[in-house]
Amino acid sequence: MKKFLILQMRPETEACESELNAILRFGGLTREEVCRIRVEQKDIRDIDINNYSAIIAGGSPFDISIPEVKKSSMQKRVEVFFNSLFDKVIPEDFPFLGACSGNGLLGRYCGTSISGKYAETLRSVEVWVTKEGAEDPLLKGLPKKFSALAGHKEACDTVPRGAVLLVTSDPCPVQMFRIKKNIYATQFHPEADAEEFILRIRIYKYAGYFQPEEAEELSAAIRESHTPVPREILRRFVDRYRSEK
Repeated sequence: MKKFLILQMRPETEACESELNAILRFGGLTREEVCRIRVEQKDIRDIDINNYSAIIAGGSPFDISIPEVKKSSMQKRVEVFFNSLFDKVIPEDFPFLGACSGNGLLGRYCGTSISGKYAETLRSVEVWVTKEGAEDPLLKGLPKKFSALAGHKEACDTVPRGAVLLVTSDPCPVQMFRIKKNIYATQFHPEADAEEFILRIRIYKYAGYFQPEEAEELSAAIRESHTPVPREILRRFVDRYRSEK
C-alpha cells in the first residue's frame, strides 16, 4: 500500500507535531499510512512522487511575498524544494492538497502574485462554494456556505493561471482552487479545529499575524467556532486517494 506524503515546513516543533496529529486525526489517517518530511530541516534534492498515493502540504510562518534578501536560507530551501516538486506534480496531475502556505507556493508557481492585500487575522471566516466548486468531488453535496479557520499574512491576489476557483469569500477571494483534476489548494486550514488554532495563536503571538494584545480575545472567539466542513474536505481528499495496493 502506498503512503500519503505529508510535507511540513513549520520550524516550531510543537506547532509541527500538532499540525501532523491534526492531519492524521481529521483526515482519518494512521501513522502507518503516512510518510512525514519536515522540509525546513532537510536539503531534499529529489522525491519520487510515484512512491506515494498523494501529497498533503501544511502551513508555515514564511511569507513568500517578502523580498528575497529578507528570506532566510531555510525559507529559500523550502521554496526551491516546492518549485521542484511542482515541476513533477503538475505535469502528472498528481494528487496534492496544499493548505495556507501550500496554497501560496502553488499559486505563485502557477503565475499569480502573492501579497498582503487579502490577509486575514487568525479567526473563523465565512466562505462559499462557487458553481464549479459545487460539482467538485471534494465539495459536492456540502453546504454552499460554511465556516473555516484561517489566518495568513498573504494570499493569492487572483486565481492562478489554469486553475478553477472552488471556494471564495469577500475578504479573501481565492479560498480554494483546483488545477487539472487532482491538484488542490486551500487558503483556509482544513486540518484545524479550535484547539489547534488556539495553540497556534500562542506559538505565533509575535509573528505578525495579529497584535500580541489581541491573543486572548482571538482565542476566546475561536473557542466558540464550529468548522466541520473543512475537515470533511480533508477527509474526502484522503478517502479519494487512499491506495489499496
